[in-house]
Amino acid sequence: AVFGWQFKLDESLPIEYYRIETPSIMGGLLKRPAQTPPMEYGTNAFTCSVQVENFDEVAAKILAQGGIVAMDKFAIPGRAWHGYFVDLDHNVFGIFQVDENAA
Repeated sequence: AVFGWQFKLDESLPIEYYRIETPSIMGGLLKRPAQTPPMEYGTNAFTCSVQVENFDEVAAKILAQGGIVAMDKFAIPGRAWHGYFVDLDHNVFGIFQVDENAA
């Protein structure tokens, strides 16, 4: 809901596979093979980060949709503002805003 992505089940495959359709790139997603690990275990896979135009606006949308902060906004000096969140399914993901003045 926050990024405008659509997840569509590909029923032509023998596995549970979802196409991820976005305004700019396409991707795919397999169903988690086991139960969601408890939050205190941390991540157990690749952590995706998404470039956004305005970190603070998108962070507010994430929180309004029920997401929580995993790591507060921080500067990658001279490059970007970055932070991590946890969605309703306990997936950790990041967002970043390119800003050469980040300090």
